[in-house]
Amino acid sequence: MVTLPAAARLRGRNVLTVTDLGADELTSLLALAQTLKARGREQMTLLRGKTLVMLFEKPSLRTRVSFETGMTQLGGHAIAATGTDFGIGTRETPEDAARVLSRYADAIVYRTHAHAPLVRFASAATVPTINALSEAAHPCQALADLLTIRERFGTLQGLRLAFVGDARNNVAISLAEAAAMCGVSVTFAAPPSHRPSDAFLAKLVKLGAAHGVQARAFTSPVRAVRDVDVVYTDVWTSMGDEQFVERNIAALRPYQVDGELMDAAAKHALFMHCLPAHRGEEVTAGVMDGPRSVVFDQAENRLHAQKALLLALLTDLRGLTE
Repeated sequence: MVTLPAAARLRGRNVLTVTDLGADELTSLLALAQTLKARGREQMTLLRGKTLVMLFEKPSLRTRVSFETGMTQLGGHAIAATGTDFGIGTRETPEDAARVLSRYADAIVYRTHAHAPLVRFASAATVPTINALSEAAHPCQALADLLTIRERFGTLQGLRLAFVGDARNNVAISLAEAAAMCGVSVTFAAPPSHRPSDAFLAKLVKLGAAHGVQARAFTSPVRAVRDVDVVYTDVWTSMGDEQFVERNIAALRPYQVDGELMDAAAKHALFMHCLPAHRGEEVTAGVMDGPRSVVFDQAENRLHAQKALLLALLTDLRGLTE
């Protein structure tokens, strides 16, 4: 039997940010995800009779397909709706929508814009709510990212990760929090306009205090990536912020991840990107499609990490065998 006592404590809870998880719970979820990945596309019955409702106010490829596929592989059923279908915040309040959907579904996945209405929704729901992306956080992506790094290095503790580009976006925030909790030190390469706050850097150090984690921000991308194990970037303009495209391109052009920048990292360093990617902007095609890139492993691992999360939120994790 798989013994995952920490992940088993998650049953019935919401996951809106990485820090809704304890460090031991996060580590336990990653172990469960690896167990599930080893079983491939095996059809299971662990979530037989369970229904997942997925609400998407923003476009979704990996998130929607991985959650729906994962729910199906676990024996459950998923229903997806777009923003025009439900109109939370316009047709009805987040609280009313949450109370209604809790009568129908066993769990809810919500991909939205502002984070505050998501918190209101989750507080009113009586079934687990998962943040599938908000302006403040992207915990599901962080789980998949750490799973990918752990697979490649066999451990997370003691590694170093550099995030290059918009270091204030939701992916950077959640990834850095999760990394620190698992013993990974984090550096950021960003101009002052896109630099994480000193308070956030201090938070990362506190999250990783048990492991001696360090967190620093540099204006120089070369200094930030020097000898790190992982170089990570994301699009320069997030969904919903298209009015800032020109400003962001001007500010972040010096932070493109190219072959020269990767050469400043450790020889074994991985390149990571959450996708979708804009080759020729935040990353060159040579890096994106090169031998150091694990971006499609990350994309696949969305499926396995989210299957682990669904099982932990909806079951006591019994019935799993290695």
